[in-house]
Amino acid sequence: MEPCVPVRFDHGPKHHLAAFRGPPPEPDARVVVATRKGPRLARVRGGPRPGRAEVEVLRPATEEDLSQHRRQTERAVRLKWRLKPYFRKRLPRFKLVAVEYTLDGRVAFLYLKGERRARLGGEVRELARLAEARVEAVMVGERDEVALLGAIGACGLETCCSTWLQQFGPTTIRMARDQQLPLSPEKISGPCGRLLCCIAYEHPIYQELLAKLPRKNARVCTKEGVCGKVAKHFPLKMEVEIKTPSGGRVVAPAEELVPWKEEA
Repeated sequence: MEPCVPVRFDHGPKHHLAAFRGPPPEPDARVVVATRKGPRLARVRGGPRPGRAEVEVLRPATEEDLSQHRRQTERAVRLKWRLKPYFRKRLPRFKLVAVEYTLDGRVAFLYLKGERRARLGGEVRELARLAEARVEAVMVGERDEVALLGAIGACGLETCCSTWLQQFGPTTIRMARDQQLPLSPEKISGPCGRLLCCIAYEHPIYQELLAKLPRKNARVCTKEGVCGKVAKHFPLKMEVEIKTPSGGRVVAPAEELVPWKEEA
């Protein structure tokens, strides 16, 4: 373990631990970071902490570094639009999502969506010629694409994956059912087409509440003497819907229910 600070690159919110020498850089400071592919500009996202460094802080970013970063960003935008028709014609099995240059402009990262095992093959040399730099292909999935480009979620805010989420956790249909959410894909899917990550955030609370409710199909009676089977849960209200033998439905607080003991 060594003293590190978390840093964030422009493409995506993920934090990477960066070793530093001398005084620790201040949070929110712009720094030049050494990576395996070359120098990149990053922003410090917290104070020093022990950890296993992935990259190293070379120096605080100067005005020249910031100017160079802007030039490389503009260069990446131009290259992206230049390569779009090239990929459609020559590499249709890939979708070009984003382009990024290292700070020195020697390496161009092409973020691609496609089959994980697909390869650029003999096109690498032509892509390097067009990029005027060495090309590194980075394969991404649907969620990664939204994290790279950013999007607005159903809540009206920018998506979690493009602002602060550090890793994708599992989200299941069972979680949506537990929260009484509509199971229509349009209602519970994010811009990436996958289940909303935020469904998983509240699920532990719902599990805790559901554990205090009688299970579905349990035979219960209300204090008024209405008996039947539990058909639906309303965990936030701590209520259940009861289906009676005649087909009627009654909503009652869980705390008032007692087991239904049918007479022999």
